[in-house]
Amino acid sequence: MDSSRMEMLKQIASALAAQFGPNCEIVIHDLTAPDPEQSIVHIENGHVTGRRMGDGPSTVVMEQILHGTEDPQDHLAYLTRTPDGKILKSSTIYIRGSGGRVEAILSINYDISALLMVENAIGGLVRTTDSEPGEERITVLNVSDLLDDLIEQSVALVGKPVALMNKDDKVRAIQFLSKHGAFLITKSGDKVAKYFGISKYTLYSYIDLKQEEKRHEQDRPHHP
Repeated sequence: MDSSRMEMLKQIASALAAQFGPNCEIVIHDLTAPDPEQSIVHIENGHVTGRRMGDGPSTVVMEQILHGTEDPQDHLAYLTRTPDGKILKSSTIYIRGSGGRVEAILSINYDISALLMVENAIGGLVRTTDSEPGEERITVLNVSDLLDDLIEQSVALVGKPVALMNKDDKVRAIQFLSKHGAFLITKSGDKVAKYFGISKYTLYSYIDLKQEEKRHEQDRPHHP
C-alpha cells in the first residue's frame, strides 16, 4: 500500500482515538501485506479487544482477503461481542487504492458495555406499568435460537454484560435459565458455561445452589 496513504490512515486513527477516548479501538488492516496472518499494521487502544500490531485479521477482514469482493459496502454501527463478553459498536470501512481495489480496512470498535448498564438503569426509572420489559419479543423459530434468546434475557435481567458480572450476577442469570427450561435443550450446558466463562462443574453448582436454598427454607422452623 502507498506509504503516504498509510500515514494518512494512521493520522486519522490517532485522531479518532483521541476524540473518543480509551474505550474506542481503531485498527488498520493492510490487505496487501505479504503475510495475511499479520494484517494489523496499526492499532489504537488495543486493550479493548486485546489485540496488537502484527496480529491476524478478524472474520470481516479475512472474508475480504479470501474472496476479494470488488465493491464491498462499508458496514457501519453494528454490534459485536468480544470473547470476554464486552459489547462493541463497530464500523468497518474499506479503503481503496488508486486502481479502486480494496487495499486496507479501517475498523472502529467502541466498547459500549458500561453505557448499556447506564441505559438499563435509566430505563428502569422511566419505565411505566404500561410498558413492561419483554412485551415485544422476537419470535423464536428453533431450539438453538430459543437458547440464545433465553441467554439474552438472563443478561438483560442482571443488567450488565458478562464481562462485568460478579459471581452473584452469574448465579442469578443461570438460575433464570434453569427456571425457564434452558438446560432441557441438548448440550445447552456447554454453551452456557462457555458464554459465562465458567466450568460446567461451576455451572451445575450454581443451579444446585437454588435447590439448596429451597431445602434450607423448608427445614427452617416456622413460628406463629
